[in-house]
Amino acid sequence: MSFNNLDTLYRQVIMDHYKNPRNRGSLSEEALTLEMNNPTCGDRIQLYLIVENDRIKDVKFEGEGCSISLASASMMTQAIKEQKLSDALTMSHYFSKLMLGEDVELTDLDMGDVEALQGVSKFPARIKCATLAWKAMEKAVDQKEN
Repeated sequence: MSFNNLDTLYRQVIMDHYKNPRNRGSLSEEALTLEMNNPTCGDRIQLYLIVENDRIKDVKFEGEGCSISLASASMMTQAIKEQKLSDALTMSHYFSKLMLGEDVELTDLDMGDVEALQGVSKFPARIKCATLAWKAMEKAVDQKEN
């Protein structure tokens, strides 16, 4: 597949997640809840996690923002649902590297559609949009563990 076709496919995947977000909504009061925003562009996300036995049993998000921010949140929730906390944090680490334009080899973790966001690394102003949900998840897991 040529670069232009791959770029077009990735854009389509991003727009699909933006227009049809997966795991959008809220969870019960027992959920670990964290709200974060990106004051630079106004993106805001509220993340809900239900963690049982060191595993993310369920995850949902609410928020508003640009297509990159909301698509990334949708992709992240799909990728981390049913994962061990340690694996979710590893995914976040890999995603951060991807956003920095580093080569990332994901051997044993299925991150779903997340790879479609790799082009964001070419636009430094948009990296914070893409990483907002991931940073919220890291912070929520950190609060859970402390």
